[in-house]
Amino acid sequence: MPFYEHIFMTRQDVSSQQVDALVDNFKTVLEKNGGSVLKIENWGLKTLPYRVKKNRKAYYALMNIESDFPAIFEMERQMRLHEDVLRYMTIRVDQHETGPSVMLRKREREDRRSSGGRMSRSEDQPAPLVS
Repeated sequence: MPFYEHIFMTRQDVSSQQVDALVDNFKTVLEKNGGSVLKIENWGLKTLPYRVKKNRKAYYALMNIESDFPAIFEMERQMRLHEDVLRYMTIRVDQHETGPSVMLRKREREDRRSSGGRMSRSEDQPAPLVS
């Protein structure tokens, strides 16, 4: 079976529990049609670069899928009908990445930087001028 990466965005006013319920709903749609979800990542609430359907922020979720195309088609059809889903994109890949995605690795780096990690003097502030 072919591999797919599927990313979708939901409205900003839904809760994270509702996003998890949406992911579970779309996962069951795939499984009923013979597919399987290998990995799910919730990227959280992110600011959009421009407004999408009057929303400035959106919840992002990534699903790594192994399935035939009819199951993907049915899941995308369900997403088109759902009012909380703003956008979605499905890409066929040769194989899935192992480990966390680039977005989660980026978030981990930002968390380490902001949580108590002492920055070097060159990053913190410019060196004082000596006269």
